[in-house]
This record gives sequence, C-alpha cells and structure tokens, in this order.
Amino acid sequence: MSKIPLIVTTEWLAERLNDPNLRLLDASTFLKHPEKDGYYDVWSGKEAYEKGHIPGAVFADLHKELSDPDSEFAFTLPSRERFIEKISNLGVGEGTRVVVYDQGAIVGAPIIASHWATRLAWQLRYEGFEDVAVLDGGFPKWLDEGRPVTTEPGSYPPGKFTSLRKPELFVTKEDVLRAIDDENVIIIDSLTEEHYNGEVNTYGRLGHIPGSVNVFFGSHSDSETKELYDEEKLRNKFEKVGALDPNKKVITYCGSAIAATWNAFVLNKLGQHNVAVYDGSLTEWAKDPSLPLETT
Repeated sequence: MSKIPLIVTTEWLAERLNDPNLRLLDASTFLKHPEKDGYYDVWSGKEAYEKGHIPGAVFADLHKELSDPDSEFAFTLPSRERFIEKISNLGVGEGTRVVVYDQGAIVGAPIIASHWATRLAWQLRYEGFEDVAVLDGGFPKWLDEGRPVTTEPGSYPPGKFTSLRKPELFVTKEDVLRAIDDENVIIIDSLTEEHYNGEVNTYGRLGHIPGSVNVFFGSHSDSETKELYDEEKLRNKFEKVGALDPNKKVITYCGSAIAATWNAFVLNKLGQHNVAVYDGSLTEWAKDPSLPLETT
C-alpha cells in the first residue's frame, strides 16, 4: 500500500470511499471572532456532522476529546496516552490510511483553509502516524460538486496505534523565545495582517512575536474553486520570507495553533519538512507579560 499524499482531491477521495483501509475523519470545529477586539467563541462540529457528512466518516472531536481537558488554553495537545486512546477508538492504527476534512475555517469569514483538518493531521504526525492526508477544499468543495452526503454515523474497528512520537514537530514558548535571536530559524505568524500589525486585540496584548514574519494562512486557496493555488504561487509566498531555505528551521504560530498547522502543511507540501508548530501560540504567549510582543 503506497503512502498517501499530504493533500488529496475530492476526486481522489470519491474513488476510494470503499477502501477497507481508509479511515475518514471529520474534524469540523467552529470558531467565530467578535466584530473587533476580544477572544473568539469556539464550539464542536458534532451537531453539523450529524446533519450531514461524507459517507463513512467518523467525527473526531478536536474541541474536547482530542485536546488536553486540564489545560487553561483551548486546543492544547493532550497527553500521548489520551490521544492514542481516542484516535484508536476512531479506527486509526497500523495498516490504515487516514483522510481528514472539515466544514470550514472561520464562521462568517470568507476564508478557505482546511486548518481544523491539518490540526488533527499534525497531531497524528506528531505522534508518529505518517499515512495521513487532508482533503483539499474540505466538505464545502465536496458539497459544491454534488457528491454524496449522509447522516448515518460512520464506524471503524478499533485501531492498533504503534507509531513513535516525533518531538521535532512541536515547540514550547521557551523554544520560541530562544529562536527570536537565531538566524537559522524563521518564525511565521499565520494570522491576518491586522493582527500582526497590532490593530486588533484578540489575545489581551497587541502585536506579534519579535522577529516573526507574516504569512496569512487564509491566502493559499482560490475562493472560487476552494482548491490550493498552484505550487508556483504558493512557493512565492514562502520564498519571500525565506521559509523554503533547506538550511533553516521554520516555526509557525497563530492564536491557538490551528491556522499554524495549515501553514506548516503547505510548507511540507512545498518540500520544507523542518517545520515545527508552537502549540501555545499567542493565547499562551500574550498571557505571559514577561514575553515580548511588538507592533508594526
């Protein structure tokens, strides 16, 4: 069984829905920003999944089940034991290949990005499971094409998860603080230019991590087709900030390490594999007054 591509098309998935080794995970989560300043609201996509999903898919609850229930910050990585228990129960394990999709990026915003899907895919890869892909365009594209939808819950036999963790995909606030003055590390802020500049206050303090460069996660897909732009266009965005230099390490962050995983996945697609995600992101960073932030 050949390794799955990082990102697959709706056509690719439609041809393989009956593959007995395929595990299709709906990672839909909903996030809505206030009109100006203030933290966002987040809720589970379980109800949306129950109203309609791709046939065979099971619901993967990023908001509750697949995050640390004891953390003060939303979407903090759970313990390895908790993650393996939950993901195995969804059928993921040795001999399976996984496709993750979601139902959209941000409520009320015209942003095309499968960043909830890449969040779960990144968690799988962090725990060592490599045979995972994200559906380009997600559920919105699937619907646009008139492909089959069901309300019948999916189900898979429990998986046997044997992969070993890859700690190099994860960084802490201490790692990021050290990276600020390291010329061999590119730190990417994945939020909007307004957040980066300090014009919007979502996290309690304005601005971005010093030395970071801004590559907005919502700028990688065509709003008409919902597909990723061609490789040349994607490459240009990241080449401008030096992130495709094979001799550099890249750290991505955002608000809660969701959008950051979309940037990380696109970088991986472009051949940059030395990429880590700052899991605490600005939710954690801004709360610690000893950590620097700057505005533009």
